[in-house]
Amino acid sequence: MDTPAASKPFDVTEALRRIEVAVRPYPKAALFELHDEGFTSAFEQLVACMLSIRTRDETTLVCARRFFGLARTPAAVAALSVADIDAAIADSTFHEPKAAQIHAIASEVVARHGGELPCDEAVLLGFRGVGPKCANLVLGIACGQPRIGVDIHVHRITNRWGYAQARAPEGTLAVLERQLPREHWIEINALLVPFGKHVCTPSLPRCSTCPVRDMCARVGVTKHR
Repeated sequence: MDTPAASKPFDVTEALRRIEVAVRPYPKAALFELHDEGFTSAFEQLVACMLSIRTRDETTLVCARRFFGLARTPAAVAALSVADIDAAIADSTFHEPKAAQIHAIASEVVARHGGELPCDEAVLLGFRGVGPKCANLVLGIACGQPRIGVDIHVHRITNRWGYAQARAPEGTLAVLERQLPREHWIEINALLVPFGKHVCTPSLPRCSTCPVRDMCARVGVTKHR
């Protein structure tokens, strides 16, 4: 018989510790994997995050590696044509507008920031096509700032736990910024992306083998495995 939902009080530090162990067999989230491969600059992480929008991680990795084989710095990217960029990222969803946005960002970084993208939230959010999720992921992964990247997995899982109660990712971000210990701000995205893809899935989550099933309220879960 499965363990009842939330038989213990929720402890986010303990939950993330267990999840860290559980996700070790699975591929890392795309931006963290690219960082481990040496694509560590704020510009590279921003490009990778833009490619990841509405795109599976497996495809994001292929596109990012192909693109960075052509150019890795704002100056090198600005020297490319939009068509060159589009051809390199063609597997990414909405690749045509993304190509134009990436070229425009690279050109602006060259013109206004000396060719190096600063670790500045206002600068990042000032670019067309860059929202809080990508800005926070860049600032966290590339710049080492304590930031929370709330994507669909972080939003869904923290609300399913009952740890957050918000209708949209922006609301979840506000909740997590208030109550999540800062030492977990960067790692929560790294952990919950593979956890959300392989264990706490959108439909039919694997609750019977979930490492945090004894703490999870299972909000909104009507069927599970």
